Amino acid sequence: MPSRADLHSHSTFSDGRLTPTELIDLAYRNGVRLMALTDHDITDGLPEAFEAAARHEDFTLIPGIEMSTDIPGNEVHILGHFIDWQDADFQRELEHLQDSRVGRARGMVEKLIELGKPVSWERVQAIAGDGAVGRPHIALALVEAGHVSTVNEAFDLYISRNGPAYVEREKMTPPEVVQMLLAVGGLATLAHPRDLGHLEELLAELKEAGLTGMEVYYQDYGPEEVERLRRLAEKFGLLPLGGSDFHGLGGPQQRAPGDIPLPWEPVQRLLDLAQERDALKRTQYARPGR
Repeated sequence: MPSRADLHSHSTFSDGRLTPTELIDLAYRNGVRLMALTDHDITDGLPEAFEAAARHEDFTLIPGIEMSTDIPGNEVHILGHFIDWQDADFQRELEHLQDSRVGRARGMVEKLIELGKPVSWERVQAIAGDGAVGRPHIALALVEAGHVSTVNEAFDLYISRNGPAYVEREKMTPPEVVQMLLAVGGLATLAHPRDLGHLEELLAELKEAGLTGMEVYYQDYGPEEVERLRRLAEKFGLLPLGGSDFHGLGGPQQRAPGDIPLPWEPVQRLLDLAQERDALKRTQYARPGR
C-alpha cells in the first residue's frame, strides 16, 4: 500500500522533470498527504511548491533539501527537513555550491567531447531550464544525442563517480553538512545508504554530529535490505525514514511519489521532533532580554 508520506523528491529546480506544482499534484493524486521537496543544493522551488500545496487543504509540504557531501571513494547525500530555507547565510553557501555544480557540469561536457560522445553545453542548459544543472541533465542530453539508450546507461558508461567523464566538484564533509542543516533549524537524514561502504562507522560519526534519521524505505529496497537498515537505524538511535527520490526520469528503479512502504509511526516522530524544536525556539525568543 502506498505511503501517505514521501520525504525525498525532486523538481525542475534541480534535476527532476516535473515542476513543483506538477510534482505536488501527482503526489496528491497518489495519496501522499505529507511531502518534502528536497532539490539538490537549492531551495528555489519552495515558493511555488508552497503555493501548490496550499490548494490542497489536507496536504502538508516540508521545506527540505538534499546536499551532496564527499568521503574518500564515494559521495554521501544528506537530506535536510524543516530547514529555515530563507536564512541569508545558508543561501549564500548554497549559491557557492551551485556555482561549483556549473563548473563540474561544464567539465563533464568537455570530457564527453574528448571521448567522442559530444553534447553541447547549450543543450544541457536548455534541458536544465531554470534549475541547477546536474548530471541527469547531461544524461538526458546523451540520450537525446543517441550516444546511449537510457539515463541509467549514461551514468553507468560515462558520468558515474568512476566513469570516464566524471568531474569532481567542491563539497563539504558529511558532518559539516549535518551541522549546517542543524544551524538552520533542520533535521538531518542520511539518504540512500545501502551501497555506502563502512556504513556503521559513518553512522557513528554522523550521529555524533546530530543526525536524526536514515532512509530505510527507498525506491527498490527489498524486504531484506529494509530490515537490515531498520536494525541499523535502531542500533544508532535514528528514525527509519524514507522517500521515493522521485525525479520523473523513468527507469527500473524509479518509483512514483508515495510508492514506498514507509510506515507512519517514524514520520510522526519526525513531526514531533520538528514541533519540539519550534517550541524551544519560541521559548528562547520569549526570554527576557531577547
